[in-house]
Amino acid sequence: MQKYNFFNNVVALQIKQINMSSSFSFRNVQKVTTHVLQEMKLKGEKIAMLTAYDFSFARILEDTGIDVILVGDSASNVMAGHASTLPITLNEMIYHASSVVRAVKRALVVVDLPFGTYQGNSKEALASAVRIMKEAGADAVKLEGGKEVVESIDRILTAGIPVMGHLGLTPQSIHKFGTYVVRATTEEEANKLVADAHILTDAGCFAIVLEKIPAKLGKQVSKEVNIPIIGIGAGQDVDGQVLVLHDMLGITQEFSPRFLRRYHNLSEEVKGAVNSYIHDVKNLEFPNEREQY
Repeated sequence: MQKYNFFNNVVALQIKQINMSSSFSFRNVQKVTTHVLQEMKLKGEKIAMLTAYDFSFARILEDTGIDVILVGDSASNVMAGHASTLPITLNEMIYHASSVVRAVKRALVVVDLPFGTYQGNSKEALASAVRIMKEAGADAVKLEGGKEVVESIDRILTAGIPVMGHLGLTPQSIHKFGTYVVRATTEEEANKLVADAHILTDAGCFAIVLEKIPAKLGKQVSKEVNIPIIGIGAGQDVDGQVLVLHDMLGITQEFSPRFLRRYHNLSEEVKGAVNSYIHDVKNLEFPNEREQY
C-alpha cells in the first residue's frame, strides 16, 4: 500500500519544481487534480469544496473557480427529501454526477459511493466505483469509514480510481450512532480516528473529509498525515473546508449545526420572486405588451 504514497510524493515533487515561479496561482490551473490538491497542502493554500447535484448549479460553481465539487449522497436529503442519506441508489448518484460533470472543466469532481455499494464487499465496491467513473465521468469517489473499508479502498485503487476518505461523523452509519452529535470527543474514539486517518493515508487515499469533530483533533490529523484534510465542522486548522451548497445558500432551512455559515438566504429571495410572479399573473401585469408576440 505504500506504493501509492511514494507515487504521490514523486508527482508532488515534480509539480513543486515546475511551479516554483512566484507568479503561479492554483486558481489559474486548467484542471484541479489530486496532485494539485497535494501541492496546495504543501504550499499552505486552503482548498475550497462545495456540493452540487445538477448541471445549473455546477456551472455556477465552475465559474467561481471552486477547487472541488462533491456530488454528495446528501442529494438524498436536499434533492429527494429523504430523512437520511441511506435511501439514495447508485443509479441516482450516477444521474446526479453525470449532470454535474457536463458543467465542469476545471474543478475536481468527487462522487460519493452510496450506502450498500462498498461496505463488506470489495468486489462490489470496485464495480460501483467503475460505474461512477465510466457512466458519470467523475474524477474520484468518496466513501465513509476507516480500517473496516480498507479492503474496498485497496481494490478500487488497483483500477486507478482515486479515493477520498471520510471519518468522524459518517452519515451512512447514523443508525449505528443513533445521533448526529459531535464525534471523537472521547479519548478512545479520538485515538481510533487518528489511527484510521493514518490507515487511509497508507492505503493510498488522496484526501480525507473529517466531519463534526473537535477542532483540536482536526488540527492534529492535518499535521500528522501528508494528504489534504477537508473539514466540515472540524475547525480552521485543516487543509480545506466543505459545505452543502443548499445549506450555505439558505435554500434548506431545517439544518442549522454550529459549523454551518449561511452566506445567503436564497429561500426567502425565491419566495419573494415567486410571490411577485403570482401577483403579476393574477393582476394581468404579466405578460405585458413587450413580452408577447
